[in-house]
Amino acid sequence: MDRFILLMLASILAGFALLKVPLSDTFLAGLEPITNLIGILAILIFSLVLMYKGLMALLGRK
Repeated sequence: MDRFILLMLASILAGFALLKVPLSDTFLAGLEPITNLIGILAILIFSLVLMYKGLMALLGRK
């Protein structure tokens, strides 16, 4: 399997993990909205890249 695709999947999983990190009752609790935004953006961006790569593979283009 292409390493680029695995990297994109790992990045999506990292975005989901960043959304699920409990930051309450820590000194990082104030950064929770920022980490949520970064997690959501990571999921969206890397999912769109995977969809684009899949569409290009289906159409026979690199």
